Amino acid sequence: MTVTAPSVDEPDRLRPRTAPVPWRARLARPAPAAAAALSGLLLYLSFPPRPLWWLALPAFAVLGRVLRGRTWKAALGLGYLFGLGFLLPLLVWTGVEVGPVPWLALVAVEAVFVALTGVGVAAVSRLPVWPVWAAAVWITGEAVRARVPFGGFPWGKIAFGQADGVFLPLAAVGGTPVLGFAVVLCGFGLYEVLRLAVRARRTRTVRRSAAAAALLSVVVPVAGAAAARSLVSDRAENGTATVAVVQGNVPRAGLDFNAQRRAVLDYHARETERLAEAVRAGEVARPDFVLWPENSSDIDPFVNPDARDVVNRAAKAVGVPVSVGGVVTRDGRLLNEQILWDPVQGPTQTYDKRQVQPFGEYLPLRPLLGAVNEEWTAMVRQDFSRGGEPGVFTVDGVKVGLATCYEAAFDWAVRDTVTAGAQMISVPSNNATFGRSEMTYQQLAMSRIRAVEHSRAVAVPVTSGVSAIIMPDGRVTRKTGMFVPAHLVQKVPLRSFETPATRLGVLPEITLVLVAAGGLGQAIGAGRRRRRVQDA
Repeated sequence: MTVTAPSVDEPDRLRPRTAPVPWRARLARPAPAAAAALSGLLLYLSFPPRPLWWLALPAFAVLGRVLRGRTWKAALGLGYLFGLGFLLPLLVWTGVEVGPVPWLALVAVEAVFVALTGVGVAAVSRLPVWPVWAAAVWITGEAVRARVPFGGFPWGKIAFGQADGVFLPLAAVGGTPVLGFAVVLCGFGLYEVLRLAVRARRTRTVRRSAAAAALLSVVVPVAGAAAARSLVSDRAENGTATVAVVQGNVPRAGLDFNAQRRAVLDYHARETERLAEAVRAGEVARPDFVLWPENSSDIDPFVNPDARDVVNRAAKAVGVPVSVGGVVTRDGRLLNEQILWDPVQGPTQTYDKRQVQPFGEYLPLRPLLGAVNEEWTAMVRQDFSRGGEPGVFTVDGVKVGLATCYEAAFDWAVRDTVTAGAQMISVPSNNATFGRSEMTYQQLAMSRIRAVEHSRAVAVPVTSGVSAIIMPDGRVTRKTGMFVPAHLVQKVPLRSFETPATRLGVLPEITLVLVAAGGLGQAIGAGRRRRRVQDA
């Protein structure tokens, strides 16, 4: 017998009908997508300049609810929406002067890493003690994002939003990976506690082991942070140093701030001379050395006599060595260099920035980008070369570690200054390109994390602000406003103690990656066993 479909002329009652979708189900369909995007936004709100670090916990609790038990395709999409909700507002500063295209392109690429991490979280979400596996998967995603492509982009690590949080001492235990792991674990654990509480109320069949594991996912990170406070100390083990930070300001904000490069240099020299006057008047203590920011002399003082004279005059006025941020050419290489300028001997030590910024200090894929838009290649006419050695200046016996601007986001770039003997750290930066955006506060928070991670005082000289001096416990004791000339003077402790984070280096991160791999392996094995049972 042949069955034919009703023609278009037949009455509706003869057509096959599908069951109507209940209105509640229709409303629920976009709910996971909206929850994923909003939880990403919640995570963004936990970052500086807002001191709302605790919002990261409900953000990951909601993400855990959204991803738990999802297929890999659903988790990929939901993870991507979470990444967009988080990174779109977090990185908006990247488009302040160059328009939305680079900003949106960066977010689109970085959100892919978050999406793939979401797939991993969903995969392990059915395992026992899944918050542990899921938090390790998240840190693995951060580890990959911090290394590829083009040297990586660690901005937005969970740890960098925790400078005001209770978990901060964990930075001294295992650096940003352990700090971030604790926050994510606590967030996922919070969801698991609530989920099991709801189940217990409905069915009263929750296993004690599962409930205990969920509670421990919340309690252990908090207890660990409390125990780690003993590693945080401001005690001066090697005496003290009086450090001065000079913020000269710039003629204008934006990409053309350095169009008047001589003005930027003059501004910093002038503010240093004001500092010298304040010292002579007894208004501030005489510093042991002065720190200028990155790009404080975009005119090469080794080549241009007028720039050399300006720096010499400023150093002689204050009477102590000055660390100058210069753009110099040496052996045909363009270098972002810190120069220690002695008032008598002139330049004595240099440090060349090692982690140069892609699309800012060098242009990957230059031929391809030039074919698309010549203006993009014109913005970065010549690529900066990378330095090869950790930066540590020795000033009258004091060892000052150097991590220039973008380098503060990279664990290795700060750690190896400490293992090379730094007793304090300087993070000279230039944020003038990004105006009054949140970028400068996000970067300042990174320096606060580094202070606790390595138990070192950190000075942050910035061309246009916010410049600051940070104690080894992460407290900001002095800071400037934005786009104002200013100087800061502070006595800081010098320390030689190496925290577990300093000694262990990348080992905690490798351990968490292995934990994530173990969880993913279990999840894949369990999935295969389920399919075999279903096929049978």
